[in-house]
Amino acid sequence: MAKAKSGTKKEKTVTLETIMWNCRVALRNKCSKSANRDAVLAIVFLKFAGDKFENRRQEIIEENGDNKIFLEKIAFYQAKNVFYLSKTSRWAHIVMNASRDDIAILLDQALADIEEKNSSLKGALPQRFFSSLGVNKNDIKALIDEINKISEQRFNEKDLIGRVYEYFLQNFAIDEAQEKGEFYTPKFIVDLIAELIEPYNGKIYDPCCGSGGMFVQSIKFVDNHKGNRKNISVYGQESNPDTYRLARMNLAIRGIACNLGEKADSSFTADQHKDLQVKYIMANPPFNLKNWRSPDELGTDYRWSGYGAPPVSNANYAWILHMLSKLDVSGGIAGFLLANGALNADGEEYNIRKQLVENDKIEAIIVLPREMFYSTDISVTLWIMNNNKKARLLNNRSLRDRQNEILFIDLRTWNKNVYEKSFVMFDEKQIAAVKKIYTDWQDAHPTGASEKRKYINVPELCKSVKVTEIRKKDYSLAPSKYIEFIDHDLEIDYKNEMKRVQSEMKLLLEEEKKSQKMLEKAFEGIGFSVRELSLKNGAVVDINENGKEINIKPLHKMNLSEMLNAVNENNIHDEVDWGKPVGKEK
Repeated sequence: MAKAKSGTKKEKTVTLETIMWNCRVALRNKCSKSANRDAVLAIVFLKFAGDKFENRRQEIIEENGDNKIFLEKIAFYQAKNVFYLSKTSRWAHIVMNASRDDIAILLDQALADIEEKNSSLKGALPQRFFSSLGVNKNDIKALIDEINKISEQRFNEKDLIGRVYEYFLQNFAIDEAQEKGEFYTPKFIVDLIAELIEPYNGKIYDPCCGSGGMFVQSIKFVDNHKGNRKNISVYGQESNPDTYRLARMNLAIRGIACNLGEKADSSFTADQHKDLQVKYIMANPPFNLKNWRSPDELGTDYRWSGYGAPPVSNANYAWILHMLSKLDVSGGIAGFLLANGALNADGEEYNIRKQLVENDKIEAIIVLPREMFYSTDISVTLWIMNNNKKARLLNNRSLRDRQNEILFIDLRTWNKNVYEKSFVMFDEKQIAAVKKIYTDWQDAHPTGASEKRKYINVPELCKSVKVTEIRKKDYSLAPSKYIEFIDHDLEIDYKNEMKRVQSEMKLLLEEEKKSQKMLEKAFEGIGFSVRELSLKNGAVVDINENGKEINIKPLHKMNLSEMLNAVNENNIHDEVDWGKPVGKEK
């Protein structure tokens, strides 16, 4: 008799990571990688926008009762930085209709209606995207069902929106690495830049903002240090239309107000913030960008004044001068990433670098490990550019005069934290350690006689260098030119090492002698002396009638049985002419 089934089956606990993985793969191989990314992020946007709308709607009911006049008043939502959603855009409506044949059209309509009701989102959301995706309705429903499992009630996360968006942006960037995706900078690198330049208040600018990660981490930096995010203003620009929309969506769903210009366009040829002066810049420009301008374009642009025009063949120094033109002259500070080639580039770039050093604009150069970026495996450099290196009070810290001095840090050996099998990352302790080196170097000397300055030069890690020394190195900014290198071969105890090698060699020679004696005895035992068949150069050798050596087989490839067989098979007097070649002649 079959056993009766007990009550309801206990639901298996599913982690947030499992659900997010299921979302990533729901449309995998059913559309392009970038289309998969955009589909997931668009529906995630609808989900979180819907959750925030419903939470705010409940607040309005608690404040004013179930009154349609209040519930449908757009201003009541936008005042709390929440997007107003018409019925067609609400998450409950999407879930309820997920099985419809025209679900793709329904999703497109939802996105279009959100833009229509919220002017700040104009141009931020994909339009007519799902209806042209070419994906089966069942696959879209499966994706909606997975995203519907992500909720604050189910997962008690302090910043669920942030965690989910960060997960998708990072992992889709890894997926698209072979397609040279450049829309995402690894979070820990952005964290490092934010910790170093400390964007507590004022305007922040990114001329190539990608998906907006620099801005997100800037706001998080302020939140983590108990600052007021209202004191931060965000400005940026992005040339790729798809990435521009990603940034707008990323910042909007997190409630971060921003000015990213009216459209996607080049910061070089269509600067949408021409008169902007900012306190902070955080950027990860495309490395070694070629043909960023035509040969007869921007040659005398005001941004190159006093430095010369950067070459058409490489935009690295164009990014530097563009950012410098935006920095507040009294104390603006920038943290940005460039390929290592910029540290020693020649030609026009050499002249610009020389002038940057002479104008005392560079504060720190930090070389990072390889394998930190998804679009390239090269080691890159973090530059800190500062318009005010004089002694002053900054963020409640007393800074010393660092004029005509640059800090060099080499972190290439900090490559032990590996994730996703091949990528290197910094953990919180490592970021804190880099910040300590930098702030200790900046801080004023202690006033007490018994106190010592915290910063010291550390071989193979960091060194503070005067401009006079940089001139002698022909204005190279490569840390390896200045940081002391230790010859670790000098640390070897040669006497003990040679004794160890000597002991091993002695054993090897003794074993060789034993093998030779065993071979000689073996031949003598079957009636052959070593005069007729001998051992030479590690092989069994015979002499033919012309006095030429014949190599039977190398000794190291023969065991004792093979040695005896070689003799028995090839050297029996009655059957084989002893002078006949047995092996291959040398």
